[in-house]
Amino acid sequence: MTITTSVVVLGPTASGKSDVAMAAATQRGEVHIIAADAMQVYTRMDIGTAKPTRTDRDQVIHHGLDLAEPSERYTVARYMDDIALARETIDSQNAAELIVGGTGLYVTAIVDGLQMPGEWPEIRATLEARDDTEALFAELFALDPEATTKMEPNNRRRIIRALEVCLGSGEKFSSFGEGIGTFAPTETRLIGIRWDRDVLRERIARRVDIMMSAGLVDEVKSLCAEPEGMSPTARQALGYKEVIEFMEGRCSLNEAVAATVLRTQQFAVRQERWYRRDPRIEWVDVHKDPVAEVTPHVLGALA
Repeated sequence: MTITTSVVVLGPTASGKSDVAMAAATQRGEVHIIAADAMQVYTRMDIGTAKPTRTDRDQVIHHGLDLAEPSERYTVARYMDDIALARETIDSQNAAELIVGGTGLYVTAIVDGLQMPGEWPEIRATLEARDDTEALFAELFALDPEATTKMEPNNRRRIIRALEVCLGSGEKFSSFGEGIGTFAPTETRLIGIRWDRDVLRERIARRVDIMMSAGLVDEVKSLCAEPEGMSPTARQALGYKEVIEFMEGRCSLNEAVAATVLRTQQFAVRQERWYRRDPRIEWVDVHKDPVAEVTPHVLGALA
């Protein structure tokens, strides 16, 4: 299978990636968009994930959306299988693919391919039952120091996954991740959106306000009320975690909003750090309008 043209538009949350992708896809035509977002894979998690609207999806074919129930555990390995099928469709239609990336690991999975380790549910369940994330991180450091350099010490889900692989396979988690740090030559063009950090913080705050006005609280209430509820992964999504804490009486709504803004701003910094390591990315500094300033670069790459 050979995709005729493959381009990535990437950047931190609220940088305008989706708007740029839609503008480029509609102007060029014969483009499919692939969402590389670990939370947009969940059905009915629409507002808090800033999922493309139904109008956008009717106008341009999107892949990588609504692939799992919020109650499910969804993995990178499953994402790669789902996207492999999507790329067969794109290839059969002789279309170009435009990958929209907010989750760095998902972008890497598509661009470079990853050797994915297996799963050991019993080991994972035992690890998840342990409350002390700091102790889990220390245990991972003892087993695989290199792995700890590629994750935040409070990223509980990532720490547990790495420990699961170390304990289950008997091999270091980092041994499965060569594609993450090698940045091999690729025919895929990677175009990054870069904002002044203070301006991006303001954009994030505005976006959170818009999500709350659009009904994020009701969306979360509806999801939590479903018979199977939300998986631990889905419950950790930006905005959803904080709204759940509000619903459980652990904070006020204003505190939940403030926490969402802060956590999203911190997440944007981590996204920037992830992407900054990749020398293949062609960065475009945006001052006012990402669509006007970045779309020409994307169209040039799609040409």
